[in-house]
Amino acid sequence: MNSIVCVAQVPDTEARIKIGGGNRRIDEAGLKFIVSPYDEFALEEAIRVKEKKGGDVTVIAFGTDRVQQGLRECLARGATKAIHVKGEVADADSLGIAKVLAAAIKTTPHDLIFFGKQGVGTDNSLVGPMVAELLGYPQVNVVTHLEAGEGKVTAHREIEGAEEIIEASMPSVITAQKGLNEPRYASLKGIMAAKKTPIETKSIADLGLQDGDIFNQRVTIVSLELPPEKSGGRKIDGGDPANAAREILKYIREEAKAL
Repeated sequence: MNSIVCVAQVPDTEARIKIGGGNRRIDEAGLKFIVSPYDEFALEEAIRVKEKKGGDVTVIAFGTDRVQQGLRECLARGATKAIHVKGEVADADSLGIAKVLAAAIKTTPHDLIFFGKQGVGTDNSLVGPMVAELLGYPQVNVVTHLEAGEGKVTAHREIEGAEEIIEASMPSVITAQKGLNEPRYASLKGIMAAKKTPIETKSIADLGLQDGDIFNQRVTIVSLELPPEKSGGRKIDGGDPANAAREILKYIREEAKAL
């Protein structure tokens, strides 16, 4: 059973973000990038399917040369193949990215296509569902448990107050939610093997696409701004807990004006 995992590189979730590019992009100078955390759940699930059913796990990323680092990391964890589609992701909207990935997916044998439920860089949750629509495949989003059978998958997803169980035919698109699994770390053996595994590189033209198909943005970022700096904390020492509670309530009512 062959799986494809589409991955994105995002700023390290612990990095301090600065705004640049005319207040429309983040300043990437000195910024560490990582595989989007939800994509790690997607990758782990694809590897587990491979371990049970056999086949390949192909990771695909669209972006500049920087994304090859993320692809190598995925190979070190257990992916078997990697495809890098070169392009500047920042110049494309979600639909443009989805068109690139859908075209790349068509070039590779597949039964299941995995995404993280969202990329933590933009949090749009759009690319996975858009790829499913472009390919005409069924999709199940925000999946917390998956069973892959012969020609179909059974996926569990959490809804308010309950769990929904969905069956879908293959090929299908799955977007992974936290809790689907516990992603593994790369082993030393995997890291060494990943260094030797070739990464297939494609251009947008190789996929039969033109720049106008990808970079004609329908949605543009008008501006970015950081949240306001948090004010300093205040320590309330009321002695005993009851007195401290009274002091906190007094602060909330009289100074914070929250009540």
